Amino acid sequence: MTDTSAFIEPLDVLSLRGNRLFGDPGSWGESPMPPPPTVAAGALRSHLLARAGFDLAAFAKGDAEHPAVGTRDRPGTFTLAAFQLARRCEDGRVEPLYPLPADLVVNGTGDARRIEQLVPARIDALAGSNPLPLWPVLAQADERSKPVTGLWLTADGLRAWMGAGVIDAARHLVASDSLWKTEARVGVGLDVARRRVDDGKLFSLQAVSFARDAGFAVRVRGSDLSEGVLRFGGDGRGTRLDPARVDWPEPDWDAITEARRGRLLLTTPGLFERGWLPTGASDPTPVDGAAFDLHGVRGRIICAAVPRADVVSGWDLARWQPKPAQRSAPTGSVYWLDELDATPAALRKLVETGLWTEPQYNTDMRRAEGFNRVALAQWR
Repeated sequence: MTDTSAFIEPLDVLSLRGNRLFGDPGSWGESPMPPPPTVAAGALRSHLLARAGFDLAAFAKGDAEHPAVGTRDRPGTFTLAAFQLARRCEDGRVEPLYPLPADLVVNGTGDARRIEQLVPARIDALAGSNPLPLWPVLAQADERSKPVTGLWLTADGLRAWMGAGVIDAARHLVASDSLWKTEARVGVGLDVARRRVDDGKLFSLQAVSFARDAGFAVRVRGSDLSEGVLRFGGDGRGTRLDPARVDWPEPDWDAITEARRGRLLLTTPGLFERGWLPTGASDPTPVDGAAFDLHGVRGRIICAAVPRADVVSGWDLARWQPKPAQRSAPTGSVYWLDELDATPAALRKLVETGLWTEPQYNTDMRRAEGFNRVALAQWR
């Protein structure tokens, strides 16, 4: 199956609409960073349709089918397999940047910054709502402090996290303010019927201005990507799409197989039947954890670090209506798998397919939009 990577470079400030309605007089529209993968998937799918000369009105009615995009109601082979913040290096290579996995905590400032890691531990003396046998615990010998936020992990940093390497705060962390800045803009409501400004409808929104060589890295399966200009986010702001060599990290598959344990990391939001538990997991118990069985990978989830749930929605441009709001497990959630039974080929298939069952993979539009994508790592 075709596998293409590309770099999306903003040509203007971006308006990345969130899930909250705005546009009423005095309202405020915040731009989530990074945006959900639907933003990139929608821009790329529209680009493929326009490049092929499709009648977009017919596609919106469900009367046209693209071999990769599919139809309005059923996805084709196109799958957004990865969507990350990224920066272009001097040699032309594109480096993806990742939110900190939930089992990492950064403390301190400047040269004194240190990275600490949560480890699974059994806590019998405390009662809580955790339904799994082990808790993710951070042991701090020094004075406790508030964790540092607004940091991103480089590709080399994620490789170190995936294996047995040391994550270096000086080399492997990137601050948000070096990648983008936000600014407030004023918007004006329009009267569609009279084709003029609607009196008294002023609102504010947040615009995102990217640093030079900063943007997004995407990986698409089931379709090729060619150079072009995309309409991206709210107001259809311009971005340039360039096929590129992206430095996607991969783990040591053999080491995970031989150790018979590992960690599962959500690299995009997860939409799961059981809420925070991934597809393939059974109902958990405090003794045995949650059995996991998906695409030839079997094991037990015995510990999890999952931040507070998000809500995923979006705008269905074809139907001109909001998409259903769904609770999601956030990007960066970590699940510890024990008693792992899988071959390296099965582990690769799990990562390539994502956390989708076979029927879902063929019918669920959220699969094409890039949700439920994962990475695997050794158990540190």
